[in-house]
Amino acid sequence: MVCFAGALLCSLGGAVLLSRNYESRMEILVNRERLDPVVTTESTTQLPQMAPQVTEEEINSEVELLQSRDVLEKVVLACGLQNNNVSSWWLTKMLPGHGPDSAVSRAVEALDKQLKVKIVPMFWGVAFGWELATGYPWGFWKGGDYDQLKEGQERFVKKTAKIRKHANQLGIFLAHEIHPCTAAMCADDFNMLVEICDGDKCLTVNADPSHCWEGESWETRFLKVAPRVYACHVKNFVIRPNVPLRKMEGNWQKRAMQFVDIPSGDLNMTRYVELLVHTGYPQRYCQIMGAKTAPLVVEAESAYRDLDATSANAIQYVRDNLCFPLAAGSFEEGMGA
Repeated sequence: MVCFAGALLCSLGGAVLLSRNYESRMEILVNRERLDPVVTTESTTQLPQMAPQVTEEEINSEVELLQSRDVLEKVVLACGLQNNNVSSWWLTKMLPGHGPDSAVSRAVEALDKQLKVKIVPMFWGVAFGWELATGYPWGFWKGGDYDQLKEGQERFVKKTAKIRKHANQLGIFLAHEIHPCTAAMCADDFNMLVEICDGDKCLTVNADPSHCWEGESWETRFLKVAPRVYACHVKNFVIRPNVPLRKMEGNWQKRAMQFVDIPSGDLNMTRYVELLVHTGYPQRYCQIMGAKTAPLVVEAESAYRDLDATSANAIQYVRDNLCFPLAAGSFEEGMGA
């Protein structure tokens, strides 16, 4: 009996000590598309409808769906997580009331505790009107009885108040991608949003260098918002010379600004990743998420290449060229000074 007990303990101990733990992360893009008018052969003055602002209820729905028991149970069963726990296996075999269903339940509870949704990449929509979004130098944005910029500021603060409040209650950071035709199209715009919202800590940035092609360099942009960079994209582009940037062209291949595969674009992606390190993004992300590394999220597009091939090429490039050990100290310290 003693020998059996000793063998049993040794087996359990060996199984626990030799088991390997792996960690993976993913991001889910929930994209609200533009609402286009019905196509018709008749004359119409109907303007394209813009999708409304994301509501508090929709954010709640997305978070709850990710953490719902149905979804977690499917993940547990698909990955066999109910069989990973050695003690659960022995309890299932030896004790009453510890069958397969209880093992699944315990695995679901364990997964639920580990699931974290803290940084949400997103866009703030056009809060200031399309006139301001054009950046047209002769726009009549302010007059005797109106001020579109001020009205837009008040609108943004009011319309986003509930969402920001709920995000703060959940400890979620809303990472806006500075982008043409959004509430913040450059670094100064984003800093203005932070200021009018009294420095709301949930207002953060999802860095994407591929949208810096109208006068503001990616380095200037992300240095200005450095303390607010909580997420990032790795993406590249080219500007075709002598082609108007604002040309109305339906064919993507004829447009001036082209998204391209990561290695061959105009941007030096290694310098971009170094800038992310300089802004403190990796440390900030790891602290919030309780992770050991911060992700470089690939978003590769091309008007010429197959999108799956473009993405695969981008992932390989990031893996082979942009993931490197960080310097532990200064250059002088490394040289023994």
